[in-house]
Amino acid sequence: MPYYYSLYYGGDAIWVVLMLVAYVFTLIAQVKVKSTFNKYSKHKSARALTGAQAARMILDRNGLRNVRIERVSGSLSDHYDPKANVVRLSDTVHDNDSIAAIGVAAHECGHAVQYAVGYGPIRLRMAILPVTQFGSSLAFPLIFIGLLLQFTGLAYLGVALFALATFFQLVTLPVEFNASSRALAVLSDYGTLDDDELRGAKKVLSAAAMTYVAALAVSLTNLLRLLSMVNRRNR
Repeated sequence: MPYYYSLYYGGDAIWVVLMLVAYVFTLIAQVKVKSTFNKYSKHKSARALTGAQAARMILDRNGLRNVRIERVSGSLSDHYDPKANVVRLSDTVHDNDSIAAIGVAAHECGHAVQYAVGYGPIRLRMAILPVTQFGSSLAFPLIFIGLLLQFTGLAYLGVALFALATFFQLVTLPVEFNASSRALAVLSDYGTLDDDELRGAKKVLSAAAMTYVAALAVSLTNLLRLLSMVNRRNR
């Protein structure tokens, strides 16, 4: 058996099973969001607004006329860039007048509103992002070297850095769920989508949210396994 496999899994079949379950959950979530988006991309909205038009309307009505909207290539590559103050909408959303496109566009506008009002979780996520990016690249090397050299303090530091990355995933959940809630509320309040259309948009956004839940499940399972492994080696 390779040394790294033995070091990481420690021969515990239960951890292998848990990791497989977490990764399968991730795969199912990714397939679900794509299939749901594709399904409701075929349902045109009654008002025939495109994703970009809906986004512009939502931003303007929230006093965010300074936030630009740009088109980016790809599918489901939509995001809000707080540094550039730009909502970027993918090819499948920008000029698409479907229920799915409007829901996704509204969600990204929800992030812009979060930054504008100083929503706590998104401020926290931005504050820890640089440390998380730096720490996540060092976590596994520190754990591996620490265990290899029997320097458990170094290994625990690696676990702590990985824990910070897991915490980032945890903070991401309320950010994403809140953005979706804001999106659905504004689409309802402005009459952008009717009740039936709102139900479709909600299914799209709910499926997308599950990908973040899956990412947290994978990260948390990894964290618990790494902590168990270092604790065992420290005995």
